[in-house]
Amino acid sequence: MATGETPIPDLPVSLLAEIERVAREQGRSVSQVLADAVIRYLRDEQWQRLKTYGRERATAMGLTEADVPRLVEESRRENGQAR
Repeated sequence: MATGETPIPDLPVSLLAEIERVAREQGRSVSQVLADAVIRYLRDEQWQRLKTYGRERATAMGLTEADVPRLVEESRRENGQAR
């Protein structure tokens, strides 16, 4: 790790070696690679929570996947976007 970088958490040696390899190949620091990984992880977690919320709301409303085309068409008509 370069001087002045933020210390990284304790990681298995093999994982750290892989992260360092990727960082070298990309011309980035280990911290940058880890920050990118954490950002992707947090976005994925947010997306998973949103999908869970959507499924729960659809179930509560008695909607199924088969209802989606009709609902999209209704929404488009209401918003003046009918095709």
